[in-house]
Amino acid sequence: MNNTRLTFIGAGNMARAIIGGLLAKGYPADLISASATRQETLDTVSNQFGIATSTDNRALAQAADVVVLAVKPQMLKTVALDLQPALGHKPLIISVAAGITTQSMGEWLGVDQAIVRSMPNTPSQVQTGAAGLFANANTSTEQRQTASQILGAVGVVQWLDDEPLLNAVTAVSGSGPAYFFLMMEAMIDAAVDLGLSRDCATDLTLQTALGAAMLAKNSDVDVAELRRRVTSPKGTTEQAIKSFEADGIRTMVSRAMKACADRSLELSEQLGR
Repeated sequence: MNNTRLTFIGAGNMARAIIGGLLAKGYPADLISASATRQETLDTVSNQFGIATSTDNRALAQAADVVVLAVKPQMLKTVALDLQPALGHKPLIISVAAGITTQSMGEWLGVDQAIVRSMPNTPSQVQTGAAGLFANANTSTEQRQTASQILGAVGVVQWLDDEPLLNAVTAVSGSGPAYFFLMMEAMIDAAVDLGLSRDCATDLTLQTALGAAMLAKNSDVDVAELRRRVTSPKGTTEQAIKSFEADGIRTMVSRAMKACADRSLELSEQLGR
């Protein structure tokens, strides 16, 4: 990727996260550009990253080897149709807009375009993201590797063979941070009820969540075994786990994630028209 020219159409949080991750890994700033509708946004991005910016989507796309579509899903069709005349050189297209299929994007951008659809998540902003990727049939092996490097700059990536599985990715990692935030919120409130100050409860809860995730990430056993190792027979943790199980935590999580995946499918069908 050393000479690959990247342009980001849209300069919001996700675009900035990816740009920041690439620069942190040593990618040259002079090979990255970004566009946005507001000059104020572009000034902020230019000052933060030292990259070229413009309000002219077509001009940047014409000079790019990779075009990252980082606009809101509701805006993607309009932006894509406007870009189509500037894509005759067949750059790799990477979309981080949720819900819109590669088929719909192909109809708007050109049916022979190489398109990678990505479902990243908000921890990408601190280089700990998780993204599912799907490539259409026009995407070469080299282009898939390029997409892996770009999204991999802010976290882990998983390639999918079936595009509908991105709805499951949405339910797991796309929306998943909110599930953990909710659990943290509930633990903090419960700790306050038990007598801790909110600052103390917050600090202990967030550090515990971070430590548990790091331990699981670096362990050679699965999370079920890690849970068992903490849960001593007739101990304090066992009582909490029994309470969770009695309240149906597994059914609750399964039902919530299915609702998320179903809604992802509905939005995909609506936005792709």
